[in-house]
Amino acid sequence: MKKPEKVIYTIDATDRTLGRVCSEAASALLGKKSVHFAKHIALPMEVIVENASKLHLPARRTAGTIYTRYTGYPGGLREMTMAEMIAKKGIAEVIKKTVDGMIPRNKLRKPRMMKLIVKD
Repeated sequence: MKKPEKVIYTIDATDRTLGRVCSEAASALLGKKSVHFAKHIALPMEVIVENASKLHLPARRTAGTIYTRYTGYPGGLREMTMAEMIAKKGIAEVIKKTVDGMIPRNKLRKPRMMKLIVKD
C-alpha cells in the first residue's frame, strides 16, 4: 500500500449553517473523503474553512448556545454564550470548538485538529 499524498480540502462557509460546515470539516478530517481511509491513521489531509465570517448564524442561535468550562476550583464553572465567544475570540474559535466536539476522543484527536485551518 502506497503512502497517501497530502490533500488540501477547502470548504466555503458563505451563507451556510454552522453545523453543516463543521460536520463536513469533521468528516474530511477523519479521512472519510479519502480512498485511503483507516480508523487508526490520521491521514495527511488539511481542511481549510474559508469565509468563516460570512457564516449564517441566527440571533437565536448565538444567544442560546452556551459553552461551559470548569477551572478545577470549587465554584469554578464558567459559562459563555456564543455571542460573547465571537466577540472575545472570533468566529474561528466557535468553528474549532464545534468540529472538536465531532471528532472522536482518542489519541488521533489532537493531530487531526491541528490540520484544521479557519480563515475569515
